[in-house]
Amino acid sequence: MTEQPLWVNEAWQKVNEKVERTSKRIGANFPHASENGQYVLAEPYWWTAGFWPGLLWQLYRESKNEELKMIAVECEEKLDAVQHDYYRLDHDMGFMWTLTSVAHYKLLGDENSKRRALLAANLLMGRFNVNGNYIRAWNPWTVGEDNSGVAIIDCMMNLPLLYWASEETGDPRFKGVAKRHAEMVLNHFVRSDGAVHHIVRFDPDSGERIEALGGQGYSPDSAWSRGNAWAIYGLTLSYHYTGETKYLECAKRVAHFFVSHLPEDYVPHWDFLLPADVDSPRDSSAGAIAACGLLLLADKVNVTEAPIYQRAGERILESLYKNYGDWEGTEEGLVLEGTSHFPEQKFMKNPLIYGDYYFVEGLARLKGYKELFW
Repeated sequence: MTEQPLWVNEAWQKVNEKVERTSKRIGANFPHASENGQYVLAEPYWWTAGFWPGLLWQLYRESKNEELKMIAVECEEKLDAVQHDYYRLDHDMGFMWTLTSVAHYKLLGDENSKRRALLAANLLMGRFNVNGNYIRAWNPWTVGEDNSGVAIIDCMMNLPLLYWASEETGDPRFKGVAKRHAEMVLNHFVRSDGAVHHIVRFDPDSGERIEALGGQGYSPDSAWSRGNAWAIYGLTLSYHYTGETKYLECAKRVAHFFVSHLPEDYVPHWDFLLPADVDSPRDSSAGAIAACGLLLLADKVNVTEAPIYQRAGERILESLYKNYGDWEGTEEGLVLEGTSHFPEQKFMKNPLIYGDYYFVEGLARLKGYKELFW
């Protein structure tokens, strides 16, 4: 392992100690967001189902803790019913099976995990609309709803499942779909200043761009911080898999916007472009996601640029640990002050399982673990 600041080892130890405790209650279930100090357990079909087992795999890689491994494996097996029987599987299959099956396969070579992940990749590829070159985000949430033209920035983090599938099978179709979706993001999501739309709606028949939507941000033209974080990491991963510099340059532009809008403690507010009279709580999950993207970005740029992104990623993670971590209390979550959905006032100022996951992934990267589950 590489040398790291003392706080990294300290944080890693506290994470391991806490997860060993909390895993006793959570078990092979699917925590989503914490309320009153305890994680609410979601249904296995919910988009966050992969983050808890993914977190356990991050820790198992070093500790070889068999209890954590068994929980992660059981979570993955529970997703079989979702993969085969659930009608509303959507673009979040990448989040779900990358952090369960791909992680399991990369770490231990499990052939059933490989099969699950390849099936998920095929299902995800099937959501690609050739008219607008986008992966459709969701199926209808209510009867009569038409969201067939909706794409969202979060999907950039689902593309690695497709890139991996092409590498694993030698079939270029998966990578081709991923690249065409990423190209669409360059053209329609990322603005000239590096800010990012959350949602863009297309005409599903003609492929014409209709409008940007605010989604979980304040407005269509604001800058939802978690969306910007998804873009930093997702674009950098597209560069990682393709070597095409347009993705690297765009990731850098988004990263500069993100870092330049961080407050003094380096943990972002939920939206970067808000009227003065709108509440602006932090979103620690956006900080953790962005930190992972910034650390990968530092590995991809030249040596003169790398410290810019490396230091920003480190400062975010250090602040999350020292200023937002809950290590001695009764809270099950690791990182406080996550904002799940401000416009709907859902899970405000709470730990979020994806914030916890990316915090642990960021620490693992600082410890020298370079192999990506993504």
